[in-house]
Amino acid sequence: MAEQMISAFESSLDKTNVMLKEIESAYGWPKEQRNQSYAALRTVLHLLRDRMPVAQSVEFAQQLPVLLRGVYFDGWQPENVPIKLNRDDFLYEVRQGFPYDVQGGTEQVVQVVLDTLRRHVNQGEWEGVKSTMPKDLVQMIP
Repeated sequence: MAEQMISAFESSLDKTNVMLKEIESAYGWPKEQRNQSYAALRTVLHLLRDRMPVAQSVEFAQQLPVLLRGVYFDGWQPENVPIKLNRDDFLYEVRQGFPYDVQGGTEQVVQVVLDTLRRHVNQGEWEGVKSTMPKDLVQMIP
């Protein structure tokens, strides 16, 4: 039993690291900048989570590795969602949670993270996420 739990955690860590490495690769960041890829992923995940209705948010979370699921739900207040955010509000909030200056700015950070998430979430669930977003924001979602 203990070996299965360790294996599940190792698998989750491996999957999380793959996603972080994909973000780093898109920017050419070395592993030493892992804090930036983590901040980008965490910030976008939290904003997606807070923009979705509770049921959709929980369904989406099931697609994430267990480790990222914990990050996703950290600080969540389901009684206060969904928060209405248009594209500009979303980008503003990303900038608040991701204080690094990077090539392409905040919009590029969002695009890189969304592209990464898209590769790790099944098509049906991803379409569900898109269906909960306002039209100006859904244009950013692959």
